Amino acid sequence: MSTTTQPAHSPYLVVRDEWLARRTETILEPDLPIVDPHHHLWERPDWTYMLDDLLADTNSGHNIVGTVFVQCRSMHRAGGPEAFRPVGETEFCNGVAAMSASGGYGHTKVNAGIVGHVDLRNGAAAAAVLEAHIRAGGGRFRGIRHITAYDPDPTLMNPAYTPPPGLMFDKTFREGFAQLAPLNLTFDAWLYHPQIGDVAALARAFPGTGICLNHIGGPLAIGSYAGRREEVFAAWSKSIRDIALCPNVVVKLGGMAMRINGWDFHEKVDPPTSAELAAAWTPYVETCIEAFGASRCMFESNFPVDKGSYSYAAYWNACKIMAKGASASEKADLFSGTAARFYRLEL
Repeated sequence: MSTTTQPAHSPYLVVRDEWLARRTETILEPDLPIVDPHHHLWERPDWTYMLDDLLADTNSGHNIVGTVFVQCRSMHRAGGPEAFRPVGETEFCNGVAAMSASGGYGHTKVNAGIVGHVDLRNGAAAAAVLEAHIRAGGGRFRGIRHITAYDPDPTLMNPAYTPPPGLMFDKTFREGFAQLAPLNLTFDAWLYHPQIGDVAALARAFPGTGICLNHIGGPLAIGSYAGRREEVFAAWSKSIRDIALCPNVVVKLGGMAMRINGWDFHEKVDPPTSAELAAAWTPYVETCIEAFGASRCMFESNFPVDKGSYSYAAYWNACKIMAKGASASEKADLFSGTAARFYRLEL
């Protein structure tokens, strides 16, 4: 089982396996194929979540046919040029993918797609690092994530990432971003909801580059945003409708249970039911689907980050509840099709 001893001031909620075990649910639609397009693997002094831990979650009853790893500062190279050190993460992930592809770990193709990191502030020189990732990825490397999440409220900032304000408008950053499309690579955007307009501007400046808005665009509900959920929802939904006008942007439906999202599921005596999760998130999910269409939306787990609030089985049950009114083709897109297309997965 995953182990975690992260302190209370961590930007992540503490994972408590014994608490999660207090609730079990019957798996809904157990045969529905699912691609989980957003998870991490890491081994840190205060938290381990590696292949066995992921498989314990993906094997909890839902039909997870493939996954996409997204950068998280895992296994960077210890030496060599600084710009190339994140290539170590792709090397590590491709090794895990090769283990999974052997069939010895079940039917799920873990890390069928890999999203790594390149510092786009290196400008045109980012191309050489991207090419190194491609070589290291064994045909699985699909793009990068350069986190741009910034807010003037310092309590909202993850100390592991300290981007400046307005980074997506920076000339050198955009020179680096311009290296993606020629290599058929995509960009995963993680930021906070006041910055969604920055991503829209980037998408319009680079219409040939696929962009995935992570975690429904990061609506904030703590710090200076505490007690303002309705106000934030109004601003967020307006931004979602605007960015959905960019045809090169897709959105991930998930990542809504981090500390910054302000929900209190982790404070309850028992873990939340899938029905409780669906009730909280349906307004957000419906807004995204109405704006983007199911063919540009994909459910994601964001595990193990969101595991502090609920189990993997309950999360995907909640997604199935939220998608109960979708047609068969829409459901196929939401659970696997959009992810497979965007990340060019071979499943």
